[in-house]
Amino acid sequence: MSPRLPRRQTERRGLRLWPVGIVLVLAFTVAVLVAAAVFYAGWDLLDAHGLKPERRIDSKTLFDLVKLAFGVVAGAGALVALVVAYRRQRVDEDGALRDATRLHTERFTTAVSQLGNESAAVRLGGVHALAGLADDAPTRELRQTCIDVLCAYLRLPYTAETDLSANDAEAHHDYLALREVRHTVIRLIRDHLRLPLEHHHSWQGHDFDFTGVMFDGGDLSRAVFSGGTVDFSGAEFFGGTVTFMGAVFSGGEVAFSGAVFSGGTVTFRGALFSGGAVAFRQARFSGSAVAFSGAVFSGGGVVFSMGVFSGGRVDFDAATFSGGTVLFNPAVFSGGTVTFTGAVFSGGTVRFSGAEFSGGTVHFGMARFSGSTVDFNAARFSGSTFYFRGAVFSGGMVDFSGAFSDGAVHFSGATFSDGTVTFSAAVFSGGTVAFNRATSSGALHFSEATFSGGTVDFREATGTAPRGLIPAAGSSLPDGLILAAAW
Repeated sequence: MSPRLPRRQTERRGLRLWPVGIVLVLAFTVAVLVAAAVFYAGWDLLDAHGLKPERRIDSKTLFDLVKLAFGVVAGAGALVALVVAYRRQRVDEDGALRDATRLHTERFTTAVSQLGNESAAVRLGGVHALAGLADDAPTRELRQTCIDVLCAYLRLPYTAETDLSANDAEAHHDYLALREVRHTVIRLIRDHLRLPLEHHHSWQGHDFDFTGVMFDGGDLSRAVFSGGTVDFSGAEFFGGTVTFMGAVFSGGEVAFSGAVFSGGTVTFRGALFSGGAVAFRQARFSGSAVAFSGAVFSGGGVVFSMGVFSGGRVDFDAATFSGGTVLFNPAVFSGGTVTFTGAVFSGGTVRFSGAEFSGGTVHFGMARFSGSTVDFNAARFSGSTFYFRGAVFSGGMVDFSGAFSDGAVHFSGATFSDGTVTFSAAVFSGGTVAFNRATSSGALHFSEATFSGGTVDFREATGTAPRGLIPAAGSSLPDGLILAAAW
């Protein structure tokens, strides 16, 4: 989706006009062709078969011929005047654009020099001046230049408050002043991204480069990233609260690749991922509280592959996965808590295939799997506690084929009422997999599953026995597998 700027702001790379002689010849040629076409159209409509010859003409006819001659001359003159006026208008427009660009450049130079001032108040003035310049920019490229400078200011080296000496009051004062300027930049970007695409001052569709930016707070709630490239690669969220609450990612590319969530709180609550591509490849969730509660993944692709969830809390509670593809493969969940409590998987594909759950806790309690394909194929549950308590599997497909578990996986109270849940060739080598009070009337597949240790407990499960779980007649139950008495 490309932004629509007013016509006067469209790209213009210099005035290119043909020689006036060529233009006049072409104009007269076109005029003659049009006149001829009109004449022959009228001739045909009148169904004329020829002209009446006259050897002598009277004064009235002569006068009509003279008027026709003067009309032709006047028309030719008007055509020349029209061509000249058009060229003059183009020259005037180009001159006005050049003047506007020159004035913009002068204001731009002044605003940028303010950003380098030692006074925080002057820097704030420079930030607002640049935002105003972006709004008034005569071309899209000049607007992008202003945005690039604002983003570059955020990328400048930044020292966290925790790294300052506790007794250095001046350093703390400078830090707070710089923090205020940086948060003002973020707020101005947010405000412009909230404006509708057709608004004259909307920045939607432009590129934003936040690579390596240190975030200790900032509000990007309800911002609309509907085009262009937004790059948070290598950014670090280390303190404060950074909110993308209600943000819309509906086009273009958004990258959080290699981003580090090491402290503070980052929230994507209610965000909409409905198109384009959003990548969290190799992102590290090591200390922040990151919330995707109520987020809607309805189209496009969101990629968490190679992400490392090693601490803190990442919250997808009540998120809706209703379309598109969300990839967590092969993400590593090695600590902290990741929750999908009450999440709804009603469409699209969510892949955890090859993901490693080696520590911490992962919650899918009360989640509803009613239409999506959720893939845990070859996932490893080697130390974490994994909860599907009260989850409802009422449609779609959930695949644990080839998964390996020596941790604790709980399906207690889960309902399997439709769709397919597959544990084919899964390996249960330790820990506990509990289906207590689970209810099954759908399709559960355990064919070729391996039970080499730990406990897989179906004692309180009700409904139909999963396919492939009960050994053939004459074969003993694998160690650790406990079936319901009715099976």
